[in-house]
Amino acid sequence: MFNSASMAKLRRRFHTSAFLLIIFLSNSFHLPALALVERGEGLKEEFTEELLLKPLPDRKVLSHFHFQSSAPPSAANGRHHHLFPKAIAQLARKFEIRELELSFTQGRWNYEKWGGFDPISTTNAKPPGVELWANFDLPLNTIDHTWKNLTHVLSGLFCSSINFLESSTAYSSPTWGFQSNSSKLRYGALPREAVCTENLTPWLKLLPCRDKAGIALLLDRPSIYKSHYHSQRLKLISSEFTGIILEQTLTLVLQPSMRRLSSLSLGDGSLQPSWSLNSLFGKKVVGHCVLAKTSRIFLELENDLALKVDKLQPLSSWNNSAFELSVIPNNEIRELNALNKLRSSVLYVFEVSGLNDSVPLDLGIHWKIPLVWSCSRAPFHVNRFLMGSGNERGSVAITIRSANLHEHFLRASDSCGVDAVIFQVVPWYVKVYYHTLHIFVDGKAQIISDVVRKMKISPSEDKLSSGSMELMLKFPCNMDSATLTLDFDKGFLHIDEYPPDANQGFDIPSALVSFPDFRCGRSYQLDELMHYQSTLLSKFQEGNPVQTYTEVLLVPLTTPDFSMPYNVITFTCTVLALYFGSMLNVLRRRVGEEGRLSRSKASEKPGLIPQLLSKLASKLKGKAPEPPSPLSTSSSILGPKLLSKIILVGLLAVIWNYYLKDS
Repeated sequence: MFNSASMAKLRRRFHTSAFLLIIFLSNSFHLPALALVERGEGLKEEFTEELLLKPLPDRKVLSHFHFQSSAPPSAANGRHHHLFPKAIAQLARKFEIRELELSFTQGRWNYEKWGGFDPISTTNAKPPGVELWANFDLPLNTIDHTWKNLTHVLSGLFCSSINFLESSTAYSSPTWGFQSNSSKLRYGALPREAVCTENLTPWLKLLPCRDKAGIALLLDRPSIYKSHYHSQRLKLISSEFTGIILEQTLTLVLQPSMRRLSSLSLGDGSLQPSWSLNSLFGKKVVGHCVLAKTSRIFLELENDLALKVDKLQPLSSWNNSAFELSVIPNNEIRELNALNKLRSSVLYVFEVSGLNDSVPLDLGIHWKIPLVWSCSRAPFHVNRFLMGSGNERGSVAITIRSANLHEHFLRASDSCGVDAVIFQVVPWYVKVYYHTLHIFVDGKAQIISDVVRKMKISPSEDKLSSGSMELMLKFPCNMDSATLTLDFDKGFLHIDEYPPDANQGFDIPSALVSFPDFRCGRSYQLDELMHYQSTLLSKFQEGNPVQTYTEVLLVPLTTPDFSMPYNVITFTCTVLALYFGSMLNVLRRRVGEEGRLSRSKASEKPGLIPQLLSKLASKLKGKAPEPPSPLSTSSSILGPKLLSKIILVGLLAVIWNYYLKDS
């Protein structure tokens, strides 16, 4: 028999053993789950929405929408989400994507008037059409097959022609010219892809509130597609430690209404047009998306504009001698310029989260005096164009012109140099001779080995793969211009390989020229950045290298006359119709049918009244009535009409036989 003390000891031992067993089992079988918890299993999915507005020097307005969704690593392997779009999570998990970027762009970014040395131009200025690149976490032998499947999925997801990039002639495998060193990256572009609402609607469906609430409510379709430039971008970053981050941006360059523009002028400038959200988009911000962690609007005055307004009156108020804001900002953030230690651009912050739904937000700016300023230009301006004439040979040239700003970025001397990286993809029907590369600096020919530091050439193969060129060049700091030229021949295509509008020409995708020595970013005070926890300002903090996309080249190729088959078919069908129609008419026609019908009518017995009238007329004339004579059979079977038809058919047959022998 056990007493109460022994029973209590047994219970304590049992509980201790059970506790130790649970700890052992958890350490043995649940280490991955514990690791996920330590890496952020307790974190929640987040969504932020922000809008940046900025007046441009050429009387336009930049509108940059920034939406970011994040999902932490989950033990459910990404199968269940509250805010993060499930389709994107499945896409990243199935194809094991490390990083992906997809953009739909209409128009070309003006680097001289809209900026070339700011975070927007370096990360959101994209080439016309569709650009797609992806970095996979897969073995090398499976990447090409995965890329083809990925293009089909994205094509169905965004209602576009991305599936055309599945062909090996449409994509390339850059190593270091496009992004950092990676052999698992694939790049493709469709310069002629049209952008419309069918691409924007699936993009908006990835947002938790879509375009029904919050800042996305401003995305009015007519306002977007009448803009001078718009780029719809999606970037995906996936990692087992940080989870999945989806960044959606929409960059617009809009022309404000000129109805408020006065006749005031000063020198070579005039009064900027006043504008508001309602005048730009036809809508106002009514409340915020309840699922968004942060929802705010920024109004930026860039460096040169802020300095000129500061000279007139310090930017301590939203209402000064230069302009007036329609809404009082919640706060003001100033950039600390690391070059001259002066405060540079200014950001006015407007919180959308605390707005009352009954009082919409119509942010706008009213200019009081004319101001002329310039944007933050890149240290070098890049262009690309074609040389030569005819449909057989030609040359492509890339020019790099200095903006004479190197003294602001580098210490100019005879020994210093500027690195430039060029990445260019050429279709297979443009046969580039890479050994004809010539480099000119300030009009003087250079030795290739003195300028080229690194080179990777992937020649194209007919109907198999496109060609790519990756160059790392080093130019002197004090140069004014540099030019690269390459000769090429134009290939011949099969008639089935021509696009519907072949006479328009064939497009060569934009080349990418980046300058690793120049990095642009915004530098804000740390306490202000931590106070706002803005994903947009965090992106602006990153020092991305300056990069420029060149123009899309339109190459005319030898094109057959597609109207000739139509003419041959029309002529042949006409001849055959005449020949067989006449032949069938001769063979099927009854020759004596008309004569028999006439005789049958004549042989019919006339009526009583006609007989009496004929007899009366004959008696009055004194003549005997004539008996009805049968129809004359003088018409021969082979009449003149029939003979002419037979002769015509024979002539057509002879001509047709002669035509067949010549062909």
